[in-house]
Amino acid sequence: MPESPLPGGFVNAVTRVGNTVRRPASTGTRFVADLLRLLEARGWGGAPRYLGVDDEGREVLSYLGGHVAWEPRQPAAVSSDESLATVARLVREFHDLTSGTPLAGDQEVVCHNDLSPRNTVYRRSRGELRPAAFIDWDLAAPGARIHDIAHVCWQYLDLGPSVADVEEAARRLRLIVDSYELSDRQHLVSTILWWQDRCWRGIESQADAGDAAMVRLRDAGAVSQVQTAWQWVSDHRGALERSVR
Repeated sequence: MPESPLPGGFVNAVTRVGNTVRRPASTGTRFVADLLRLLEARGWGGAPRYLGVDDEGREVLSYLGGHVAWEPRQPAAVSSDESLATVARLVREFHDLTSGTPLAGDQEVVCHNDLSPRNTVYRRSRGELRPAAFIDWDLAAPGARIHDIAHVCWQYLDLGPSVADVEEAARRLRLIVDSYELSDRQHLVSTILWWQDRCWRGIESQADAGDAAMVRLRDAGAVSQVQTAWQWVSDHRGALERSVR
């Protein structure tokens, strides 16, 4: 069966084969397989199904049809209040399904750790695009609920210099945490800053170690972009923190 490359994969080469997706296996493949099987067993439709490994040693996942928001310019519905609230509720759903399971270990839940529009499948609901599923679970690991929600706030609101209205960003930050019903709000903004700092330092260290994908990211300006976003959040920390009190 012919293979066709899927767009948006900057780090991994991902291809579609019929109704399946093939992606390189990693050290986390076994954990991801167990996680996706758990979500399937619980009847949750917000993630692909794990189907095994092919003859080339690649993970085989079910293909999720819909609109993946990987390009910079997107339909307005992708970033609407309704879509933000839906993302938060979807995250709450899979967090709750993993809470107290062996996969979560001694942590609160299993976190996706790379939630963003480019890893979200949107489908039409009542005529509008709405988040329906998350893809690219290869960084999933035990963690705290706030870790994923902080990443959602950073990525789905594009917190950084591109934000034209700080108060509007703060309002939408509150919308996300209210929709998730996050209890630990005091540390939300500091966790966003932690993510941003961790991200650029991780790219730098892995690129220095010779990771080709991280070298490409650094060469594309990712480190300076994340550092600039960190500075913006730091500069507007007061307004963002007041919005979620």
